[in-house]
Amino acid sequence: MSVEAAETLDAEVHLDSESRAHGDHADHKAELRLWLRLLTCTTMIETEIRRRMRERFDITLPRFDLMAQLERTPEGMTLGELSKRMMVSNGNVTGLVDRLVTEGLLQRRQSDTDRRAHYVSLTAAGRRAFAAMADEHEDWVADLFADLAPGELEALMTLLGKAKASVRRSTQNAVET
Repeated sequence: MSVEAAETLDAEVHLDSESRAHGDHADHKAELRLWLRLLTCTTMIETEIRRRMRERFDITLPRFDLMAQLERTPEGMTLGELSKRMMVSNGNVTGLVDRLVTEGLLQRRQSDTDRRAHYVSLTAAGRRAFAAMADEHEDWVADLFADLAPGELEALMTLLGKAKASVRRSTQNAVET
């Protein structure tokens, strides 16, 4: 293989998925490229946030997300409510909650009206830990988007809002038919 061919092959391997989809395949639509670009950006951001959470706080992103849900609901939530909000199974939530309870960041209490239901809420230590994580998380996200001007951020938010509405309409139409 020639040096030129090897360099071309190396460049193709390092293209992201949306660029490869755009390449020589005229039959790929702009919507597919957009979807791949969104997936690529999401994966890159999530990977970096996961790495930083693990490195700085020794916590996983799902555990942080669960704590964020509880921070928004100081009175607590049932495991079923948490799993619905986080879009994961009850089993996944139970495992996360068990670990956070063991670490003293969450507490469980039985419902006053339904003995079968238990509410989970942040402890004082959990609120303090989450506040520290949330502050840094916000800084990390800002850092990841630092190359975008304020107007670009606003335009992107507007366009993604329209995309979200389009997806919502499409999925609602699919359910109705």
